[in-house]
Amino acid sequence: MGLRIIRPDAKGRITLGKLAGNVSSYTITEMPDHRLILEPYVEIPAREKWLFDNKITLATIKKGLKQAAEGKLENKGSFSEFTDNNSI
Repeated sequence: MGLRIIRPDAKGRITLGKLAGNVSSYTITEMPDHRLILEPYVEIPAREKWLFDNKITLATIKKGLKQAAEGKLENKGSFSEFTDNNSI
């Protein structure tokens, strides 16, 4: 990290290049002193939005991921009998 000077092109655009990494977009905040703050923003598919809207389910999934990372797993066997396709 550090100070970098970049210049806008003739149309006022600034290219972030490698600084952008895998970020799909940014929110921009203009401060009263005219500084611009870019905050990385990652979109999610609409079909996954329900999870982030459902705080209880999201907390449960986060808890499960934490437990898995800590190796706190318990094998419950196959659940294939509950699927429509038993070839899983």
